[in-house]
Amino acid sequence: MIKACVFDLDGTLADTLESMAYVANVILEKFSLKSLPVENFKYYCGEGANMLMRRCLRDAGDPELVHFDEGQRIYREMFAKDPMYKVTHYQGMPETIRELKRRNVKLAVCSNKPHPAAVKVIDLMFGDDFDLVIGQSEDIRRKPAPDGPLKIAEEFGVKPEECMYVGDTHTDMETGKAAGMFTVGALWGFRDREELLSSGADTLAEKPEDLLKIYEEYSND
Repeated sequence: MIKACVFDLDGTLADTLESMAYVANVILEKFSLKSLPVENFKYYCGEGANMLMRRCLRDAGDPELVHFDEGQRIYREMFAKDPMYKVTHYQGMPETIRELKRRNVKLAVCSNKPHPAAVKVIDLMFGDDFDLVIGQSEDIRRKPAPDGPLKIAEEFGVKPEECMYVGDTHTDMETGKAAGMFTVGALWGFRDREELLSSGADTLAEKPEDLLKIYEEYSND
């Protein structure tokens, strides 16, 4: 039976693609490096802000990562100042979250976005719908390490196998499997069906509302 749902943030709960691209390209311009297409950020993201910045710098013309320290600092500062710039809900997601909450499902977010930014985005987009938010910090290893989801299960007082983990990248599927959770690949996000299935998705959801059907199916087993 599913008692809790753990969600990734970028590409799962919120469409942050243009937001990430805008901030990164502002930084690249500061360093006189070339700007990068928005679509590239579907593959730059997913493994934390530092990895995103490394990938951006290499593709923009800084293979030695000369600007990495300053770049990652500015990236965090910009998101801390305005984490909602060009961030939007995925259609149907707020309603899906509220319906899961109405059914007394415990709800959490586990993101590789820096913790303060993750907390602020969830608060501004979903209010108090989520019971717990865990972002990247020094205390918890970033995904695909299962630390975050396991901490969530412990906080909720549920078993990992009673949790549904929802994400849109191979990192998420690997995280959910490592934590022993039921993994759902979000096809509305940044990666494709093949990546999600090959990295361990137990099932796929075409749209946010499908999560309710999946929850019902696996709660009635």
